[in-house]
Amino acid sequence: MSLLQGERESDEVDVVIVGGGPSGLSAAIKLKQLANEAGNEDFRVVLLEKAGDMGAHIVSGAVIEPSALNELIPNWNDPENPDRFESITEVTSDKMRFLTKGSAIPIPGPPQMQNHGNYIISLNEMVKWLAERAEELGVEIYPGFAASEVLYEPGTKAVRGVATNDLGIARDGTPKASFERGMEFHARVTLFAEGCHGSLTKQLVKKFDLRSNSQPQTYGLGIKEVWEIKPENFVKGQVSHTLGWPLPTDTYGGSWMYHFGENKVSLGLVVGLDYPNPYLSPYQEFQRMKHHPFFSSVLEGGKCISYGARALNEGGFQSIPKLVFPGGALIGDTAGFLNVPKIKGIHTSMKSGMLAAESTFAALNDAKDKGVVMLYNYEESLKDSSIWKELKEVRNMRPSFHTPLKLFGGILYSGLEAYVLKGRAPWTLKHPKMDHEATKTADQCKKIEYPKPDGVLSFDILTSVSRTGTNHEEDQPVHLKVEDWDAHAEKEWPRFKGVENRFCPAGVYEYIEDDTKKAGVRFQINAQNCIHCKTCDIKAPSQDINWTTPQGGEGPKYFQT
Repeated sequence: MSLLQGERESDEVDVVIVGGGPSGLSAAIKLKQLANEAGNEDFRVVLLEKAGDMGAHIVSGAVIEPSALNELIPNWNDPENPDRFESITEVTSDKMRFLTKGSAIPIPGPPQMQNHGNYIISLNEMVKWLAERAEELGVEIYPGFAASEVLYEPGTKAVRGVATNDLGIARDGTPKASFERGMEFHARVTLFAEGCHGSLTKQLVKKFDLRSNSQPQTYGLGIKEVWEIKPENFVKGQVSHTLGWPLPTDTYGGSWMYHFGENKVSLGLVVGLDYPNPYLSPYQEFQRMKHHPFFSSVLEGGKCISYGARALNEGGFQSIPKLVFPGGALIGDTAGFLNVPKIKGIHTSMKSGMLAAESTFAALNDAKDKGVVMLYNYEESLKDSSIWKELKEVRNMRPSFHTPLKLFGGILYSGLEAYVLKGRAPWTLKHPKMDHEATKTADQCKKIEYPKPDGVLSFDILTSVSRTGTNHEEDQPVHLKVEDWDAHAEKEWPRFKGVENRFCPAGVYEYIEDDTKKAGVRFQINAQNCIHCKTCDIKAPSQDINWTTPQGGEGPKYFQT
């Protein structure tokens, strides 16, 4: 038997959680709270996180609505709690602007975007803090363990846990001297909290047909920077959002700018990945955006200290899949609980993890035998929860931007929903197509010429990637799976003229002139640049790029994102 097929070590636990973001950690904390209160301190909860450090792969705006956090850890912000989460800035004001190329026009924000009582945070920092609270309760947390395979009970379809990927494999697929076989974690219940467009979640959706009664998921790409700015430009707690420029009217998206901490600003741009023009580059649109006076007046004299990017779910209520299957469930953003008009998903992700934990603990306690566990109560409790209510209420806003009136039609209809209908409309609008299907061929679109970065407000992509701390060992199999690079170039280059290079916010994909190739170009994947945003897996027009987990512990090491 070859080393690659050798037996793996295994560990039997009660619950395995895949992913150390807000939903996974909330589920872990809730499970151990319930177990400890019941006197069952030996109840084992294992959480696997592919990042080398907790929070290192986390990117968000972020303004948090604290409802779920208040419920999970009531004294999280108590001045008398020595372990309170201190890295918060209370929101003091809201701004909503419609941008043209040179002006910022005040417009009313929908009620969902009012942030009184909310806090600006770095989600990267909050995840680290949540992990500390989880470990205090007895959760076993393993950062640097990338779950790469779903395990099933022999002879049944029931999930029995996951396996981490092998380490020490060379680029050609052969084991190196440093080779280590992955490890199996077996559990009665496995909760998948992988975040948006999880690689194992994709497999589960297909195997259990979890989307049979839901619409396809749609996505956005969020690109973020953190700046240190001059004190005279800092307005602590100010939250701003914009619509309009620099994006064209057939492209959904908007920006944020949050003043937090001491003289720090979080700013970013979200671009709906159903944009039609293959020449559009979300990264370049963001860099161009910062030269608008609305942003440049704040950033002038400041310094960019961090960069990150991540895909996010935009499908909303009608895109929530079936959440349970034999032996497990989907929680958090991998299921798609982001409230798009509210621009918030941390509280819904955390709440879903808590509900799944309650259902899991009850199901394991009620089970009279070691048979397959089905978390039916999780779906039922979700439908009775605040998550379901708030997502159903805003379900028609995002798809309303697909009308012939485009941006302006969406703004008008969303206003009607926010102030008059409030989710009571007897109809549910549909997402017309999947994001990759929305991409037009290059000959149907106008080429976009972007200005060169000035190195002060705007930056080239490799400079930005350098701020992520991204690292992958080069001598390993490429984790961005394209079956035949030459065939990909021959099919995609004539039609889309390098769309992969433009949708990727990390410079992973290139087309290089090469007269020896049939298409006149060579397709190149710079996998070491990958910041794990998943955009390629979503937007590639032929859906022939498959994002998989690289070696555990690799990827970005985000800071204050």
